[in-house]
Parts: sequence; C-alpha cells; structure tokens
Amino acid sequence: MSLGYFSYPMPANEPVLQYAPGSAERAALKKALAELKKEPIDIPMYIGGKAVTTGNKVALHPPHEIAHTLGYFHAGEEKHVTQAIDAALAAREAWANTSWESRAHIFLKAADLLATKYRYYMNASTMLGQSKSAYQAEIDSACELIDFLRFNVYFLTEIYKQQPISSPGMHNRTEWRPLEGFVLAVTPFNFTAIAGNLPASAAMCGNVVVWKPANTQVYSAQMIMRIFKEAGLPDGVINLIYVDGPMLGHVCFSHPQFAGVHFTGSTGVFNNMWKTIGENIGIYKGYPRIVGETGGKDFVLAHKSANVDVLVTALSRGAFEYQGQKCSAASRAYIPDNIAEEVKQKLVAQVQSMKMGTVEDFSNFINAVIDEKSFDKIKSYIDNIDNDPKTNILVGGKCDKSYGYFIEPTVIEAEDPAYITMCEEIFGPVLTLHIYHANKFEEILETVDKTSPYALTGAIISQDRAAIELATNKLRHAAGNFYINDKPTGAVVGQQPFGGGRASGTNDKAGSMINLYRWLSARTVKETFNPPVDYTYSFLSEP
Repeated sequence: MSLGYFSYPMPANEPVLQYAPGSAERAALKKALAELKKEPIDIPMYIGGKAVTTGNKVALHPPHEIAHTLGYFHAGEEKHVTQAIDAALAAREAWANTSWESRAHIFLKAADLLATKYRYYMNASTMLGQSKSAYQAEIDSACELIDFLRFNVYFLTEIYKQQPISSPGMHNRTEWRPLEGFVLAVTPFNFTAIAGNLPASAAMCGNVVVWKPANTQVYSAQMIMRIFKEAGLPDGVINLIYVDGPMLGHVCFSHPQFAGVHFTGSTGVFNNMWKTIGENIGIYKGYPRIVGETGGKDFVLAHKSANVDVLVTALSRGAFEYQGQKCSAASRAYIPDNIAEEVKQKLVAQVQSMKMGTVEDFSNFINAVIDEKSFDKIKSYIDNIDNDPKTNILVGGKCDKSYGYFIEPTVIEAEDPAYITMCEEIFGPVLTLHIYHANKFEEILETVDKTSPYALTGAIISQDRAAIELATNKLRHAAGNFYINDKPTGAVVGQQPFGGGRASGTNDKAGSMINLYRWLSARTVKETFNPPVDYTYSFLSEP
C-alpha cells in the first residue's frame, strides 16, 4: 500500500577531492593502498547472494607492477552462467514488487557508503587493479559512481511522475514496469563507474541482472559488489560472475527470458552480440533491449583562431590522462598551419615533463596500460611509424614491459589525414596530429566527419564564433558528446549525458533519464468509473 509520494530531489555532484600534499585524503588513500597490497585476497563470484568458488584461480597483478599479486579470482564455467540466470529469475518477482522507496534507499545507501566508509578502498582498488592515478580514480570510482547512483534515483523518480491526462469519468495511469526476464550487464576495465552503473541502473528499475566484468577489472568489481550487499541489495538481484565471453553469450542469448543487454566494450563484440540476438529473436518472450557504448576515434579540431595554450592543454589532458584508455580520449587532432609550430613545440615540452611510473607515487601523470595484450597492440602501431616516410614521432614512443606495461605518451605527426593512426582506435597513449592549411577549415571539417566510423566525442578549439557554429553544424553526427574549447573527455553525470552514434554505440546516454527508459516497459491502465451499459450512440437516433 502506498502511504505517500516520497520526494527525491536532484542531488549535487559529489565533490572531487584533490589529494594535495599534506591533505587528510592523501594520507587516507596512501593507507588504503598499503593495506590492500599487504595480503593477496581470494575473490569469489556472487550468485544468489552466495560466495561461489571454483578452485580455478586466476591471478591479478597491478599493470604497473606485474611481479606483485593482488589476489586471485575464481573463474566460472558454463554451469555458473546458468546458475546466475536461475538465481536472477528466482529473485525477479519479489524485486519487481519491492516498493520504489526501498529500491531507491538501497542504492542511496550504497552511494553514501562509497562516499564515506569505502571511498579510499574503492579508489585504491581501482588504482592498483587498473593502474589509475589518484585523481583519475577519484573522478571515476568515487565521484562518478556516486553520481550515477544518486542521479539515477532522481531521474527514475521523475520518470515515475510522468503520467497521462484523464478525461471526466475515468482515470489513466502509466506503470513503469521492469522488463520481463533478466538483463545481462557486460562491463569494461577502464571505468569502475561504468562497471557499477551498468548493472545498478537496470536493477534500480526493478530488473534482475547477470553481471560479467572484464577480467582486468575484477579487483574493483568485487569491491562494488561488497558495497551493494552491505547496502541491502537482496540476494539474486545482481549476480557477479567471471566467465569466458563467448560462453556467456552462448548461454544468455539462447535463453527465452533474456530481456536485454547493457554493454560497454568493443564495437566488434557488440556487433556480434547484436547478430546473435537477431538470429535468436524467435525464442525470446519479448524483443530484448540492446544498449551499447562501444569504441571511439575522438578528435580535437583547432581553428586558426585557437588559443594555443588552451589547445595544448586540451590535447595533453585529453590524450594522455589514464594513458589514453578512455573511449573519449583524444587520439586524432587537426592543427592549422598558422599555429602548428607553436603547438608542436609546447605540446612536446608538456609531454616531456610528464612523469611515468607506479600509481603509489602521486607525482606520476602516466601509469601503465592495462595488460600485455594491450601493450603489444599499442607498441605495434608505434613500431610501424618507421615504415612510413610521411609520418614521424614528435615525442615519446618508448615501450617497456619488463616490470609493468609502460608506454610513453607518444605524439605522431602524419602528413596523410587517412594514416592508420588517424583512423583506427588504438586505446592507448598515442595522439596523431595532422597539419592542414589554415584557410581550408571547411574542407577539414569534411575530413574530420568522414575519417572514422566512430562518433563518440570531439572538440573544437576556436575563438571565432562563426567557426564554432559551422563546426557544430557540420559535425552534428560526428560526435555524441561535443566540446567547445575543452578536451573531449570528462563527462559528468547530470551535466553531459554520455554516448555516441555510428559505430560508437546506441547513444542511450548514461547519466540521464534516456538510459533508464531502456530498462522500463510502460503499461497504460484506464479505469472507467461509470461504464456504458448500451452499445448505441446518440448519432444512431433518427431526427
């Protein structure tokens, strides 16, 4: 029984701690890092609320310190996927019937636990497991995840308020139901906040979830799950498993009660998911929701009027924060020839000043890339530069995996705007510049728009309002998140809803109401208070 309409007003974004020398938060984070490194941990799966171990242990090592072992996770088998689905479906009816205020309070409590008790452990686990600096971890695993949880409660409350009009003698209402079945959440290594939000947003809407994180993110994923459990999440609502991707897809996408997938990862994997779901469409109870944020080949376009210092800072931060391992990272830049030499000079100087090393030394701007596979892929792009006389490395290019997967921030200049590093997603600390004629701005707009199949983020740096407006219009479909005089990274929940089109995904905008609509199924209910008792209408009568 409803006892009232409960208010969940729009929250404020979680304040970002700065971890300056001598600060209390710096000392607390250092302490958490030391504590987590002290003893390797045993990481189970969580199925139906129970910790599940298999004995098939996989070691976890910091990417920047591969000799150290953080712990071991228990890899699952096909039967564990089935068990997770069964546990989710067993919890489905009770969770769908749980009052909104009870569901909301679980996730609001989780946000508060993140903001207080677990903040430094969450950040430390992200730093150690995914090689993020203190600041990058803070804006991700603390602030953004807290914001996702709090803002989604507000957004969902606003959705529930959306109701149809009613005529005299009757009443209409819309019920915002969860989907009929289970939702699969497949999450990436690069953002702990995404790993937490993808299962949580669907669950908040009343759905039950099977959650598979990337193996390289398990260390912080288990911390998220522990927080959800402590916040009161009922058993079986979110089931955390560590299994092979194709095995997961085989079981989930062939299940009649598969209701949707919430995905962040590669375009190729997402395309294969979509194909498989399409081939199996006849077996499902309903049409599954397919939501994905995939790759990016994100651009920075400078106009001849650009402020050089603004541009260089946008490139340095946009390309090299978190080693370029952001879907939104700047990886191709178009520089007009009137400012090109100054830009290159200042950019090289900034990159040369960047320290690289372990996350425990807070003075390091650059840490390690995520694993050996990624290291080898990125290095292959750099190594190929020597084979093309029309490209050269302006700065960086050295790679070393002897004690961690370290790749220097690398800036390439390419004469050909269609050179491979201008076109293909690299997902590492590699930025390619192309110098264009300053008076051919409209032509370069066409190049920017057509070079890549992706359309996630992009930026225009200009002091000319007409150029800004022209770029905004011409590049309308080239980026789902477009930035004016800023780097193309750093979307904030509630401020810049995030997502792109074309090969970058379904553009369902995490951090907004748009995403939550995808995990709801509306039912309209009409009740007539004084129903008719005769089929005839007045127009049938003779005059």
